[in-house]
Amino acid sequence: MTDIDGVLGGNAHSSGVARVVNAPSSGVTRVVNAPLPTKYGDFQAIGYLDHDRGDEQVALVHGDIEEEGMLTRLHSECLTGDAFGSTHCECGPQLSTALREIVAAGRGILIYLRGHEGRGIGLLGKLRAMKLQAEGLDTVEANLALGLPVDARDYGVAAEILHDLGVRSVRLLSNNPRKLEALLRHGIKIDEQVPLLIPPCENNITYLRTKRERLDHYLPHLDAVVRSS
Repeated sequence: MTDIDGVLGGNAHSSGVARVVNAPSSGVTRVVNAPLPTKYGDFQAIGYLDHDRGDEQVALVHGDIEEEGMLTRLHSECLTGDAFGSTHCECGPQLSTALREIVAAGRGILIYLRGHEGRGIGLLGKLRAMKLQAEGLDTVEANLALGLPVDARDYGVAAEILHDLGVRSVRLLSNNPRKLEALLRHGIKIDEQVPLLIPPCENNITYLRTKRERLDHYLPHLDAVVRSS
């Protein structure tokens, strides 16, 4: 078990801002550690700079860090779901549920991945895809119709952040097998995949079915909805 201040102390001023000397041209650099009280519980917000993409990333840490079996959520940025409460997807409820489950467990990490909007196609690309979905295409077809990748996300930065925090294995809060595979490729062991199942609604049931049928997401709770429709 590692105290979060101990993990960060070697790279930070007393102000919590890291000393960045001869910053690398690739990988991530830890920049700042700040307390973040939330309605879910108290977290430490640890800010990173991703040198490969230029994105600013943040890991929310609750409790002491364990090297093994740390409950962890990799949450892809979703402005429409996380901030605006869109019911087109389940991202907002997944974010809040993950934070609650981490606090309930007593310790855990949520890495909020910037640059992942719309599975990596950006906000405007996502809005264009949503327009096509409203016209009858599914989420995969819409991306392809726009000449965009179905999923352009890279989880390497998340693995680098976990390595920086001293985490070797995780209990991964996710329904997405690609997140699990990506962490394994980058040297993070998966002790358990913990499903994060959100009840569907009328506005997202088609989207969720597509994620299950075409993107291999683990969504067994849709079976009852499929049988009743």
